[in-house]
Amino acid sequence: MAEAVANVARRVNATVEDGSDTLDLSNCKLISFPDGVFKVLRSVSDNIRVITLADNEMKSISSKLFSTFTQLRELDLRGNVLTKLPASVGEMEHLTSINLANNSFSIFPDKLTEIATLERINLQGNGITEIPVEKLTDMRALKWLNVKSNPLDLNTQSALQSLHGFETEC
Repeated sequence: MAEAVANVARRVNATVEDGSDTLDLSNCKLISFPDGVFKVLRSVSDNIRVITLADNEMKSISSKLFSTFTQLRELDLRGNVLTKLPASVGEMEHLTSINLANNSFSIFPDKLTEIATLERINLQGNGITEIPVEKLTDMRALKWLNVKSNPLDLNTQSALQSLHGFETEC
């Protein structure tokens, strides 16, 4: 446990010291986003454009992540055990890419359809059975949607394959 904490501290400090726009906390055995990280990164939070929290053990994401890192462009949450996102994700004005592959979603995170800038959504390897196809068609910026390895019903699959304007993998 102490090693995991030290690893997170090292990575956060490197982000601050280097003035990096990327925070990589993948493979850190995290079960949640550490509160202390918000405090340490407060002075540089507007500079953070990419956050990777892949391959941890996170069951939930705090809305504080979205209210703190308002300039976020890319968020990688693949390989966790997430079942939902906070409503505040819909308020992300700059987010272009979100990777939620290999989590535990059973319902499509509807708030994603409210993000006007979102270009890429990866939901591969979850337990999603239905997709809000009508709402996806209203997403002007969307270019790519991956819903492979989800137990989608046949109606949803055929509706997704008939969509135009963005690439769908299902």
